[in-house]
Amino acid sequence: MPDRLTPIDVTGLTLMSGGRCLLDGITCRIEAEGITAILGPNGAGKSLLLRCLHGLADPTSGAVTFGGRPGEASMRLQQSFVFQQPTLLRRTVIENMLFVSRQRGIAEADVQSWLEKVGLTALAHQPARLLSGGEKQRLALARGLLTRPSILFLDEATSNLDPASVQMIEAITREVAASGTKVITVTHDIGQARRLADQVLFLARGQLIEDGKAKSFFSKPRSEEARAYLEGRIVV
Repeated sequence: MPDRLTPIDVTGLTLMSGGRCLLDGITCRIEAEGITAILGPNGAGKSLLLRCLHGLADPTSGAVTFGGRPGEASMRLQQSFVFQQPTLLRRTVIENMLFVSRQRGIAEADVQSWLEKVGLTALAHQPARLLSGGEKQRLALARGLLTRPSILFLDEATSNLDPASVQMIEAITREVAASGTKVITVTHDIGQARRLADQVLFLARGQLIEDGKAKSFFSKPRSEEARAYLEGRIVV
């Protein structure tokens, strides 16, 4: 496992675009271990925050530090990001994995191990474009975890997937978190967040409304916005 990049401290993170404030002065500490879920209604800024943390979007102002150190491009080599729509090479399943392993000096045995773990061994030589949605996402997750990242970012990684794929991805997420990888996930699935999260960041209108232990958030949310969200009411 590479040097730890956690906890992650976010200070005054603001993102403006077209005269609109998309993220509004977010300040929080993302816990060093376990699974942090970023929740909130559509348009709350969840995915934007995730992208800012990984360096895929540049905030207008504010700062993010990793383990007390300012964010640097080299730190991305110790992070993996799995998108809602997986980005795969137009190659076979195993070639998608080998592309990463050869760049990073990872043994082919590890490639085979991850393909087995995500249930894709039998499809190793099939073109990745022919996989089902759930299979593509499992491949993207395996490829992301092949490098043994310090931080794994998941952006709606199980959205619209079949139940078997969701169950497998959740199980792997728990396993890698228990082994020391910090997991930060954006999800609309409240049930999934209840099952997985140790910490919850709740956003609405680009603002951080609540930040705390998942158990407390789900049992006794402090804000009306969070209560409305958990009860399925529309958050304005």
